[in-house]
Amino acid sequence: MGRRIELPSELGIIAKAQAGLVTTAQCRALGVSLTRVTGRLESGAWRRVTRGVYDTDPTPVAARHPDHRRRRAAFAAKLALGPDSVVVGACALALHGVWGLPMALEPQASLPGGRRAYSRDGIHARMFDGGMTVTEVDGIAVATPDWALVQAVPELDRFHAVGVMDNALNRGIVALDELDEIHARTRGRRGIATRHGYFGEVDARAESPSETRARLDCVDNGVPPDMLQVPVRDLSGVVRRGDLGWTLKDGRILIAEIDSDEHHDLAHLDADSERHNDLTAVSAVVLHFRKEAVYTPGAVSSTVRATLDAHNGGLS
Repeated sequence: MGRRIELPSELGIIAKAQAGLVTTAQCRALGVSLTRVTGRLESGAWRRVTRGVYDTDPTPVAARHPDHRRRRAAFAAKLALGPDSVVVGACALALHGVWGLPMALEPQASLPGGRRAYSRDGIHARMFDGGMTVTEVDGIAVATPDWALVQAVPELDRFHAVGVMDNALNRGIVALDELDEIHARTRGRRGIATRHGYFGEVDARAESPSETRARLDCVDNGVPPDMLQVPVRDLSGVVRRGDLGWTLKDGRILIAEIDSDEHHDLAHLDADSERHNDLTAVSAVVLHFRKEAVYTPGAVSSTVRATLDAHNGGLS
């Protein structure tokens, strides 16, 4: 058996920057022949994404972190359509760091100048939107967040659409006064006819997509929260905030703390637990909801309703 020739370290650096992906041209530029690329593919070390684009990460895609999977979709579109392409839609939102997107994204990119590209291997080549503004993220051309929302919202379900708009506003990725213009630009796009109402459900106070999902569940089932990011003074006099709040008949506040989110790590959960103990001792009834509840339709709202009934004598 011949000695295995290691790949150039520069190729690993490129792959890491591109969510594990490399192209035939990048390999060739670093002296990696098509024969060596073919050997990697035949051994299973690499996988073909589309013509001329390869995934160098041996980890099954489904087992990777959601953020990595979304970035991979964005780079797959970019590399498939070539150096002049612009990443658009939900993939652009992923590169802008917007939370709340579906775990699996369709790779999408466009070519400027009215040039046409063809979709292949699950990669969607979109027509370039007239007037679309473009910026650079991670060294590649990407639709600006406002245009990415125009392109993505008509293709997302309600929970994801409202979630990404909430998050983009909450984190200042787009400004509140841009939302009406974003909505106006979606008019006439395929899919938007059934989604206009999503814009009226956006709330910039939501600090995570899971909070958005829990809020919408409560709205749908007749127990909309009275408050979001509820200020409550704890035992030490420090003002803390609860995620969703309802005023109880006795003057206390029912707070729903939403612990379930891919961006909610153990440190956050520990802090929430400490906050729960302090708030409960003072002036609040606190409910905690983890992932299973947040993603089960009716689970959050039914618990909130039962708790309101118990404290308000069935008057919820």
